[in-house]
Amino acid sequence: MSNATTQFQRGSLLLPVFGRATVADAMHPGILCCDPDASLTKVARVMSTHHVHCVAVMTLAHGESGESVVWGMISDLDLLQAGLDDDAEPTARMLANQPIITVKPSTSLREAGQAMVDHDVSHLVVVEPETQRPIGIVSTLDLAHLLAWGEV
Repeated sequence: MSNATTQFQRGSLLLPVFGRATVADAMHPGILCCDPDASLTKVARVMSTHHVHCVAVMTLAHGESGESVVWGMISDLDLLQAGLDDDAEPTARMLANQPIITVKPSTSLREAGQAMVDHDVSHLVVVEPETQRPIGIVSTLDLAHLLAWGEV
């Protein structure tokens, strides 16, 4: 039997140093979403099936475009809090946090982290700079990943 221990090394050739990293380096592309009228159970199933900690609530934009826009975000903590209440079966509309905090892919991770702290949120919606269309999510865990494994 060996007495060897596993040692994790800080640094990676694939990840930049946290201080030089941008949201694009850490974000998850794509967004899982639901309708504003989705039930608590449906939102929970989306999170559970995809092993995610947030779901975007999407609705149609007002105006000519008719595109869907992120209207609110439901975190796993929001879901848990609603699930503890035996009296009601809330909809996504009732659970969603607003306003949505957005960042561009070129935003530094330091700025993104500060936005999370300032707005008391754990997820930011990443938007395309020209169109403001959502293209992904960045979370506190994504930032922690680069803090832990970013190149020295």
